[in-house]
Amino acid sequence: MFTLNLPNLLTVLRILLVPVLVVALLSSGGQTSDVLAAVVFAAASVTDALDGWLARTREQITNFGKLMDPVADKLLIIAALLSLVSLGRLAAWVAMVIVAREFAVTVARISARSEGVVIAANWWGKVKTGVQVLTIFLLILLVPTPTWIDWLVYAMVAVTVISGVDYFFGMRRLLREAELRRAHTGEGSPQ
Repeated sequence: MFTLNLPNLLTVLRILLVPVLVVALLSSGGQTSDVLAAVVFAAASVTDALDGWLARTREQITNFGKLMDPVADKLLIIAALLSLVSLGRLAAWVAMVIVAREFAVTVARISARSEGVVIAANWWGKVKTGVQVLTIFLLILLVPTPTWIDWLVYAMVAVTVISGVDYFFGMRRLLREAELRRAHTGEGSPQ
C-alpha cells in the first residue's frame, strides 16, 4: 500500500519528471530545451538523494519506497541515456552496458531477496550513481560536447562495470553466509 509521506512523494515526483525530461531533450528548442532538460534532470537527481535521506532521518521507510525508489532511479537514468543516444550525443554501446548492468543487478537483487538476503547499497554503487548523474547532466547541458567529456563517459562505463562486478561478488558472499546460517540453525530455504 502507498503511504503518503514526503520521501514517497519525492519518489513519485521523480517518476513524473521522467517524461518531462524526455520531451525537453527531444524537442527542437535548441539550447533552451537543453538547459530545461538539464534543470529537470538535476531536480530529479536531487530528489533521489533527498528522498532516501528523509526516509531514514524521519524514520519513514516504507515498502513502497524500498520498491519504487530504485525503479525511479533506473527510469530516470535509462530515459536520459536512451534520449541522448537518439540525439547522437552518446554511443549506443555505452547505454547498453549501463542498461544491462542495471537490469542484471535488479534481477539479482530480486533473486537474493527471495532467499532472504537484502543487499544494501555500497560505496561503489554510490560512486556509480554520482558519476552517471554528473556525466549525463553534462551531456545534456554541453552541446557540442568537449573532448574531456568523452573521457568522463569512459569513466562512467568503467565505474558502472566495476560496481556491477563488486555487487555480484558481494551478493555471492552474502548468499553463501545466509546458506551457512541456515545450515547451522537447521532451517531450510525461505519460501
